[in-house]
Amino acid sequence: MRPVIAVTMGDPAGVGPEIILKALEDRRVRRIADPVVIGDSGLLRSLARRLKLKGPDEGAVVNVSDLDLEKLKAGKPTKESSQAMISYIEEAVYMAAVGDADAMVTAPISKEAARMAGFSFPGHTEFIAHLTGTKDFSMMLGGKSLKVVLVTIHESLRRVPALVTKEAVLKTLRITDESFRRYFGVKRPRIAVAGLNPHAGEAGIFGDEEQKVIAPAIKKARSSGINAIGPLPADTVFYRAVKKAEFDCVVAMYHDQGLGPLKLLHFEDGVNATLGLPIIRTSVDHGTAYDIAWKGKASSESLVAAIEMACEMASKKK
Repeated sequence: MRPVIAVTMGDPAGVGPEIILKALEDRRVRRIADPVVIGDSGLLRSLARRLKLKGPDEGAVVNVSDLDLEKLKAGKPTKESSQAMISYIEEAVYMAAVGDADAMVTAPISKEAARMAGFSFPGHTEFIAHLTGTKDFSMMLGGKSLKVVLVTIHESLRRVPALVTKEAVLKTLRITDESFRRYFGVKRPRIAVAGLNPHAGEAGIFGDEEQKVIAPAIKKARSSGINAIGPLPADTVFYRAVKKAEFDCVVAMYHDQGLGPLKLLHFEDGVNATLGLPIIRTSVDHGTAYDIAWKGKASSESLVAAIEMACEMASKKK
């Protein structure tokens, strides 16, 4: 049986509705999943007519909102559309939590629109963690060639060294190991751990975080059976992961350290997955793209990849 995937519509004024319509027509999606869109059926039907797309099948939409299509414009979120955007997430989390869906996949939201709705969370991930009562979670971004898990996410570079603690690295390693065993069918994940400094500190010459923080965290992880390797120089670890296939994933210390290489390989089909949740959640790895919303230009490749990964994770979990 195909897994049921709850797909949130994201920001109604962004590319979310358009890429969902395209993904619903994609043979790759129809072959592996039973997608249920959490959104606004009126907007989806209207946009399908405008873009000459088929539109969702009967019963394939959980209609959470009834937006005023006379007021809503492409690229211009309103308070009403922003509140609807948040309600889509809440409904999808509920469906996944009670078992009405095997996983949830999220289309993009924007912080600007979220503020209109009184949204106080930094983003999707933190909100979903709040709704599910999850304290410890990690962000993974990946594709078929490379998967990267981050110790710190959206932080200024000057704050990163203080946030890279033994506890933070160890927590990330534990979540990564458990998630790859449970959702990706890897019996003993090979987890490469990147250093923070150039050449992984070069024995303390370029920094001592590797010796004082990262290496002790790896030692502790290995003592509990986690196959963590490192700390390794970040300028070579991704080559070893992709070209040499030495690792199943790379744990990076900060955002651009991990996502620069990832987006070089998977700019269009990258997937964002939240590890550590009691439910399966994947997402597109791009924003609302207001400038091209509703014009038929947006690519659905990242959404298709997110649905594929959600299906893979759901099947391995079962």
